[in-house]
Amino acid sequence: MKKLKKYFLTGLLTILPIFLTFYLFFLVFKWIDSIIGGLINRYLKSTFDFSIPGLGFIMVLLILLAVGFVVSHLLSKRTLPVIEGWLLKLPGVKLVYLPIKQIVSFVFSKNSFEFKRVVLVQYPSSGIWSVGFMTNEGFREAQELTGEELVHVLIGTTPGPWTGFLILVPRKNVKFMEMTIEESMKLIISGGILKPS
Repeated sequence: MKKLKKYFLTGLLTILPIFLTFYLFFLVFKWIDSIIGGLINRYLKSTFDFSIPGLGFIMVLLILLAVGFVVSHLLSKRTLPVIEGWLLKLPGVKLVYLPIKQIVSFVFSKNSFEFKRVVLVQYPSSGIWSVGFMTNEGFREAQELTGEELVHVLIGTTPGPWTGFLILVPRKNVKFMEMTIEESMKLIISGGILKPS
């Protein structure tokens, strides 16, 4: 009976992550495909009595490539900020557009996860240690006000370590770890279940 339980759990732990990964990709594909593909396929079905699965997904990819080409080659670096400035003048747009743009830019940036070091700091109070990412240092105004050499530390939250709390900690109170960024990401995302080897 114990062996059966062990086999079942091993099978579940093997299959479940694979299944959920493919299912998530399937849901994203289906959602993207329905944005444009739903309209086009309804027209094709009513007019020619056939539809093309995945057409919406292909159309969205082509639109993204076309917009990327236009922005990269036809719009100058001066034109895009002007258009964005007009957009931000619309009521309520600034409150939604800017945070979304910052999040998307952060997630898709080549440097989004290039934190400098993994650190250990006492946060949120003395005696409680938190794993964080050193993101920068040398914030002159803060250092002049505190009289301390400060380090910028992002305390990531579970399950999204790229969000959390930015704290400025005196360098003398920061413990630099040998753990890699990837290992610390796994640790935080898993809520401490997956610990570094």
